[in-house]
Amino acid sequence: MKVAALFSGGKDSIYSIYIAQQWGWEVTHLITLEPENRESWMFHSINIHLTKKISESIDIPIIITSTKGEKEEELNDLKNILKDLKIDGIISGAISSEYQRTRIEKVCHELKIKSFAPLWHKKQQLILKDQMDAGFLVIIVGAFAQGFNRGWLGKIIDKKTIDELEVLKQIYSINEAGEGGEFETLVLDGPIFRKKLVLDEISIEWKRDTGFLKVIKAHLQ
Repeated sequence: MKVAALFSGGKDSIYSIYIAQQWGWEVTHLITLEPENRESWMFHSINIHLTKKISESIDIPIIITSTKGEKEEELNDLKNILKDLKIDGIISGAISSEYQRTRIEKVCHELKIKSFAPLWHKKQQLILKDQMDAGFLVIIVGAFAQGFNRGWLGKIIDKKTIDELEVLKQIYSINEAGEGGEFETLVLDGPIFRKKLVLDEISIEWKRDTGFLKVIKAHLQ
């Protein structure tokens, strides 16, 4: 099975690649759509510029294309990339978003390829634990929901963090895997990495109880 992978550099897209490779599938390309603004309905934008370095580390070619992020229209940008690839399907890190899943499936149906979501409807806390147990080093780089504060930015997802996310879920009914846009992540290392992503310079923007960590400079080590 030859597949391409929607790729943001976040935990779910990378973990889905890891699972596909465990199945013995060949991940031929990473597909990154870079929104021209942060209002995309489908694609992440925070630190998306680091996908090229991560691609180098996990040794999978990447295709990066900009998108205006306009609702529905951004699907055509994805379709234009996929139509020229010799693949059987595409994998994504979707967990519970019907909006994301159905639109990816629509594109795949039109191109007569398959859509795969290895994490679909998995228990949220279990996904986080599995990612941690597999050896992925994940940090939180965006916080956009009630209950989060500036201190969450840059926090490593470990057992303590998972427990804290469970508390926020109980109080604020958040999706503890961040599928509802509550937070965004960046993977720095893991079992499919040949080199670790090291952050040399960062800046934090925090306004009105939401914010993000921007990586200004990084290198592979």
